[in-house]
Amino acid sequence: MPAYWVARSKINDPVAYKKYTDRVPGILAQFGGKVLARGGDYKILEGPEKFHRFVVIEFPSMADAIACQESEVYQQAAAFRKDGGGEIELVIVDGINAPADQD
Repeated sequence: MPAYWVARSKINDPVAYKKYTDRVPGILAQFGGKVLARGGDYKILEGPEKFHRFVVIEFPSMADAIACQESEVYQQAAAFRKDGGGEIELVIVDGINAPADQD
């Protein structure tokens, strides 16, 4: 069953944040991650106006999503963000299996 990273972020230092985002696509690919939405137009319907970047990434499974986030290579990339480059809220949520006729 697929699982999804759903992230809301705020970029505080674009140069430092780019060091993070430049590394992430290759890391996601190692764990079967596929970006479904990143940046782009958005409308906040409810909740704080603090975050201005929204990301949805699909993984083959919850285990893959967790393994990616916990991996040493991801944590090394995230250090650029965590060191003042940006703030993030990240959750991992299980998807649902589509009925066989919707594949």
